[in-house]
Amino acid sequence: MNLSERLRQKSLVLKDQFGIGLTRATDNRIHLDAAISWLKHAQDVTGNGGVAQTWLVRLNKWAPAYPETTGYIIPTLYRYATLTGDEDSRIRARRMADWEIEIQHPSGGVLAGALGDSDQPTVFNTGQVIFGWVRAFEEAGDERYREAAIRAANWLCDILDDDGCWRSWGSPMTGKQINTYNTRTAWSLARVHAITGERRFLDAAVRNGEWALTQAQPNGWLANNCLQDNQQPFTHTIAYAMRGLLEIGDYAQRGDLLDAARNIGDAMLDAMPANGRLPGRFNNRWRSTAHWSCLTGDCQLGINWGRLYQIIGESKYREATARILSFVKRTQRLDGGDPNTRGGIKGSHPINGGYHPWQYPNWATKFYADALMINEAIG
Repeated sequence: MNLSERLRQKSLVLKDQFGIGLTRATDNRIHLDAAISWLKHAQDVTGNGGVAQTWLVRLNKWAPAYPETTGYIIPTLYRYATLTGDEDSRIRARRMADWEIEIQHPSGGVLAGALGDSDQPTVFNTGQVIFGWVRAFEEAGDERYREAAIRAANWLCDILDDDGCWRSWGSPMTGKQINTYNTRTAWSLARVHAITGERRFLDAAVRNGEWALTQAQPNGWLANNCLQDNQQPFTHTIAYAMRGLLEIGDYAQRGDLLDAARNIGDAMLDAMPANGRLPGRFNNRWRSTAHWSCLTGDCQLGINWGRLYQIIGESKYREATARILSFVKRTQRLDGGDPNTRGGIKGSHPINGGYHPWQYPNWATKFYADALMINEAIG
């Protein structure tokens, strides 16, 4: 690395640390339009219909298309199209859904990693693409999307252990075979139940939620819930697990699962400072173990609190969504000449933090857009 590049990177870190050049938070729609424009750009650079995994700041290049997150970006674009009337987002969402069918594994599952990383399916990625196929079917009525979702859901049910835990076909990218955050995968099975009425899918979703409860401490913290270090999970995976429990609990009318999700949400709310800058990792006493913020997890928790407000009605959850977004908004660059970063959300703040450092992962911007839209929906 030459001197000018070292100085550039040091400058980026210092600007984040001292708040130099941060965006002035403004109307949700301005931030949302910029985020969607970034996601469209991340799709365009691949040329195949999928969305590039991440913008690599240090390498100054895009990673290949990422099946997992392309799958759950589909509902985001449909949601945006419904909100704004943007037909281009609807067209792009269908291109993504079609691409996911083209690359679906013969087993019905979805490939691990970015395109080209693996030829094997994995549990979590499969669940996330199911969300896209289900929403595409609901929007377009094309039976191909329903059939793809059913094939994927059947594979997930076939490999689920009797106690509700997925112990095989975990991601080779993490090295961890047991993941409590697979409740978000289980939630996708509930979504397939919604378009099929097949009881098998809902039973499997609930069974995984019940297994997740066996991993909970009395304070609500979940074991086996991180990509890297189960002793101090990211807010990203904490939020994944919470959302799965929340949505399965709401759909299946299971108060115990809803209560577990609420316990997590309350713990995270209690830990959030007044400025909304939540630390990126937490140990089993709900104490932070990081000084940087995981922007992806921030956005996901904003969504989760918004959903708690919609389900339970307590104003503290609506206020929490607004507070955490007030921080994340300030980290989004709304202007500047680089389309690879303009409108996107970093993995961490500062940019060299411990979650996807020096990157703009597409799912950070996806969840940011979702958080902005739910913030609008709840007022």
